[in-house]
Amino acid sequence: MQSFASEPSGTLTLQTITMPADTNPFGDIFGGWVMAQMDIAGAIHANEISHGRVATVAVGSMVFMRPVPVGAIISCYTSTLRIGNTSIRVKVEVWIKDFLTHQILQVTQGEYVYVAIDQQGHKRPVLQHTQKSD
Repeated sequence: MQSFASEPSGTLTLQTITMPADTNPFGDIFGGWVMAQMDIAGAIHANEISHGRVATVAVGSMVFMRPVPVGAIISCYTSTLRIGNTSIRVKVEVWIKDFLTHQILQVTQGEYVYVAIDQQGHKRPVLQHTQKSD
């Protein structure tokens, strides 16, 4: 079972507001939409590390702790878990701020794995573009 924090950890990488168009049939924000925001945040984080293109290759287990209401501010915090030869493992936490209550609550967290790729879509070393030239 995943443990959840009392406050966000990592870097605030993505923040947006939830909209009615992103709801499920019951009026809550669709979980797939939340996962897409997490993937975007994780990719931004991995892009900054690899200084180039990355592709999502895996998503670790996730538990949704609570529904996300329409109008909540959703914030994705990211941190690096591991940098391999061609891959980057990123932890993504999702927190919401409810407009009505002003509470800040964790919704979920997950691990996303990205692979650094070149312009042809082939794997490349993560550190290839981070080395400084003289």
